[in-house]
Amino acid sequence: MSRQEEKIWNQIKTNDSWAIFKIMGEFVEGYERMAKIGPCVSIFGSARTSENNAYYQLGKNIAERLSNEGFGIITGGGPGIMEAANKGAKESKGISVGLNIKLPFEQQPNRFIDEDKNIDFDYFFVRKVMFVKYAQSFVVMPGGFGTLDELFEALTLIQTNKIKRFPILLVGKDFWGGLIDWIKDQLLGQKNISPEDLDLIHLVDTPDEVVEIITNFYKGKDLRPNF
Repeated sequence: MSRQEEKIWNQIKTNDSWAIFKIMGEFVEGYERMAKIGPCVSIFGSARTSENNAYYQLGKNIAERLSNEGFGIITGGGPGIMEAANKGAKESKGISVGLNIKLPFEQQPNRFIDEDKNIDFDYFFVRKVMFVKYAQSFVVMPGGFGTLDELFEALTLIQTNKIKRFPILLVGKDFWGGLIDWIKDQLLGQKNISPEDLDLIHLVDTPDEVVEIITNFYKGKDLRPNF
């Protein structure tokens, strides 16, 4: 290794070390602000869903119903389904939280997030911790890679007993039905998961089903952070 290469490598190592403090800062700020919010449900879905899409209205209705049950609503803070859910919470005078991620194309937080509950993150993994730690349920609307990432992260954490079980609801049988069939045929069929792992997922279509499953799950239970 040349002296120039060694200098560059040492600079990279130094930058990596200092990054730890930035990561710690995001965790500290997230924990301090989220711990004050109370019981919440995280709602996920595509940022590309337009306002005239049926799933946009469904996401808004679900958020309204959950807000009326006393749950705050957490989203990724962006447009599409995230905006719909924050809008439903805001119009129901519920708690509306946005965990916004800084992206190269500069995702802007939607206007329906409570001003004091709009939190920016540089790191996806820190942001995902906040979704899981402070949500009593995941409501997963149709989405893309990011939505799938958040869904399977939660399933893995519950399956491996890293966090306590909580309801995970997939909204839209037409959208999610093929994925569930593949999970049964391939993952379960090849014994890569256990039959009881399928019980972690609820496939639903309506706000009534969402509210019933979540409220029944927490009857007589304390609502607290998940780890």
